[in-house]
Formats: sequence, C-alpha cells, structure tokens
Amino acid sequence: MFNKKTNLFVILCGVFLTNAIIAELIGVKIFSLERTFGQEPLQFPIFSIPLSLNFSAGVVIWPIVFITSDIINEYFGKKGVRFVSLLTVALIGYIFIVIWVVTSLSSADFWIKANEKGPNGSLFDIHYAFNTIYLQGMGIIIGSLVAFLIGQLLDVFVFQKLRSITGTKRLWLRATGSTLFSQLIDSFIVLFIAFYLFGNWSLSQVFSVGILNYAYKFLAAILLTPILYIIHYLIDQYLGQDLAKKMMAEASEDTSFW
Repeated sequence: MFNKKTNLFVILCGVFLTNAIIAELIGVKIFSLERTFGQEPLQFPIFSIPLSLNFSAGVVIWPIVFITSDIINEYFGKKGVRFVSLLTVALIGYIFIVIWVVTSLSSADFWIKANEKGPNGSLFDIHYAFNTIYLQGMGIIIGSLVAFLIGQLLDVFVFQKLRSITGTKRLWLRATGSTLFSQLIDSFIVLFIAFYLFGNWSLSQVFSVGILNYAYKFLAAILLTPILYIIHYLIDQYLGQDLAKKMMAEASEDTSFW
C-alpha cells in the first residue's frame, strides 16, 4: 500500500508528464490570440518586425508544468525534479520516434478516399495533413528538448537559492522568481535552435518572437501565483503539517547544482 508521500509524488509526476507531453504534441499549432477573441491582429513592431499575438498552442498548458515543477521542488527537492525532468525528456524522445515511424507508413486507400473532401467540399489530403501535424521538424524537436532541460535545471537552481534565503516563507518569490528566470532563457533557446540554427530566421526575428513569448510566460507566472498557494495548502492538508514540514526540510538540504 502506497503511503501519502509516494502517492503525492506519483500524482505530481503524472500531472507534470501529461502536460509536458501534450504541450509538445499540440505545439505545432500557432493560434492568434486577437482573432480568438474576435479582434483584428495588432501588428505592433518589435525590432522593426511587425508582430501580432500569435502563440504556439503549447503555451496554453505550459504554466501547469511550471507550477507542478515548483511543487515537486518544494516537497521533493532537486532529486525529485531531476527524476521527472529526465523521464519526461526520455518519453518525449520515445514519442517522436514512434511518430516518425507511423508517419512513414503508407496510408490505406479507403482511408484517404473516405476523407478526401473537407467540410466545404474542397479536396483534402488527410495523409499529408496527418504527417504535417505530427511530424515536426528535427530542429523544433531538438530545440524544445534542449530548452526544456536547461529551463528545468535553471528553475531548480534558482528555486533552491531563493529558498535558502527565504526559508519556508515567501513561496511566491521562489516559485515566481525561478520560473521567470528559467523561462527567460527557455524562450530564446528553443527559437534560436529551431529557427536560427536549423531554420532561416534572423536574430532579430528570434529576439522579437522570444520577447513576445516571454511576456506571456511572465504574465502567466504572476497570475497563477494564487493557484500555487491553494495547491500548497491542499497538499499540506493531505500530508498533515508534521509530514509536510519534514518533507520540505529534507527537500532543502541538497545544495548541489543539479
């Protein structure tokens, strides 16, 4: 029979893994925030490049990953975050290998025929659509995995440094501070690798889009702070104050970088 500590770790790992993997899979879609709310794109300039509020669909749930990572860090320390981060990278790598294999399979003729027309009667190639959606470029895969690992490493490091200063108080400072710092780096690494090293973007485009993505993550981190406190309170109630304090004390003892 699992104890409360084990149950909590399994649940948090499940939430972390599920949202991180889904974010990778849906990240191929770029959506317009303005048009979602019935508005025309803003077209405001950053580094002389006109930009609108266009984001990868993955950013919708990445804040859940941030929160879960900080909660794991709070109760299980660097070892807990390291375990779930490396497991996530391994599983995402496995998923993309599976996707590469299945997209190389030949589609059945009847499946293509049954789906050859779109809603308005236009011709539709479902084989091409399936492969385009699921088979992301290698640059994006490499960029996202590298950015994820570096982002997690920095998040853990900054979180622990802030906890050494604040102790068990000021959860908002160590959680929000670590997220803001790690995502500042993450936002630019993934774009630099995917679209500058492997693509045809200029550095000004990388910085322009990176600033926009980071601004969203910055705002999300601030707005989600109350939710972090609610989750923290519920976990304390589930564990009991004595066990919760003991776990947080043990989590703060590891002073290594990673």
